[in-house]
Amino acid sequence: MMPEETAQGPLVGYRVLELGSMVAGPFVGRLLADFGAEVLKVEQVEGDPIRDYGRRFEGKSLYSASIMRNKRNVSVNLREAAGQDLVRRMIPKCDFMIENFRPGTLERWGLGYEDLRAVNPGIIMVRVSGFGQTGPYSGRAGYGIVAEAVSGLRHITGDPDRPPSRVAVPLTDYIGGLFAAYGALAALTHREKTGEGQCVDAALYESAFSVTEPFVPQYGKTGEAGMRAGPRLPGNAPNSLYRARDGLYVQVTAGNDRIFRRMAEVMGRPELAEDERFATHPARWRHVDALDEIVGAWAADIDSRELEDRLNEAGVPSARIYTMAEVYEDPHFAARDMLVDAPSSELGDVTLAGVAPRLSATPGGVRWAGRKPGQDTRAVLRELCGLDDAELSRLEAEGIVHCEGDSPAAAAAE
Repeated sequence: MMPEETAQGPLVGYRVLELGSMVAGPFVGRLLADFGAEVLKVEQVEGDPIRDYGRRFEGKSLYSASIMRNKRNVSVNLREAAGQDLVRRMIPKCDFMIENFRPGTLERWGLGYEDLRAVNPGIIMVRVSGFGQTGPYSGRAGYGIVAEAVSGLRHITGDPDRPPSRVAVPLTDYIGGLFAAYGALAALTHREKTGEGQCVDAALYESAFSVTEPFVPQYGKTGEAGMRAGPRLPGNAPNSLYRARDGLYVQVTAGNDRIFRRMAEVMGRPELAEDERFATHPARWRHVDALDEIVGAWAADIDSRELEDRLNEAGVPSARIYTMAEVYEDPHFAARDMLVDAPSSELGDVTLAGVAPRLSATPGGVRWAGRKPGQDTRAVLRELCGLDDAELSRLEAEGIVHCEGDSPAAAAAE
């Protein structure tokens, strides 16, 4: 095995069986693994479809290098009864099980929550799906972007004169993964007190709906549903993008009255803070078009970096719109270890995003990048299921498991 750092973080000692694929379920596993949990990533024998998404380097998946980091990779054919039995045998030695299949799939395989807790009453089953485990939509296919459409979040994303836009990452899968991880740790707290496991039902549409929070009571009381606002934040001004002289955009957020007065001083227009159109927070939003025109004209005569510097020196929150190139060059990202070089069995060293959030006493870490499908199959199934090399070789010959690049002799030497 390649050299690895010792696991660290508050979840060291807990074991997670991850059956999810693509983004939402595996992101939960990635978060738990970052903070020290032993995560066993179970893939179908042909590999998780995420390996075919995004850019590749020398034929190798870059996306999987990140979302599968810190995990041990086990290839098991879950469509066969023998593969399902291997999972069932691992459950008593696990604390969590993560899955994001369509609801009902695991029940058909005899791996639903009731089946799991029959062999491990303390198991915490984390279920991530498009529309939840119950309700009339529960059986619908639920990619994150579809759930995002139902949540209302997609309706308020983009410019008001164009169709709803999307972020260039599967945003709702990540939001749903965060809520699922939060639920998993809440359930763990309960188990530490009572010994009882439970099922965490994280629906992607509900997770995305939760972040539309300001518009929920607004519609209930006023009937106003909210609408796309482009770069503006509804009800807050100035809070938008402004194009600088060099053609780059700077985000400026000065909706607070005190901050707006600072901004007016930086602009050389202190009278703006006394103008009845702009003197208060509600007034500025009522006259947002006029205010944005004034700020935009001022910003257009200054290069983006100078504009950012002037505003930040005065205590006005602002930033150029970074590309990944700026991220790689920025000293703050470097100082906080948000770009981490991780060893990879396929890519050599590969740069991944660092761990968030930062814990003062029990920080997490990135120990290795995502591994090959089945790289740890033999080792894990020996440890958790007690299989010997002959049984493993038979299962591999029958297509039940896949063992990447490890012969019985090599496995015994690990």
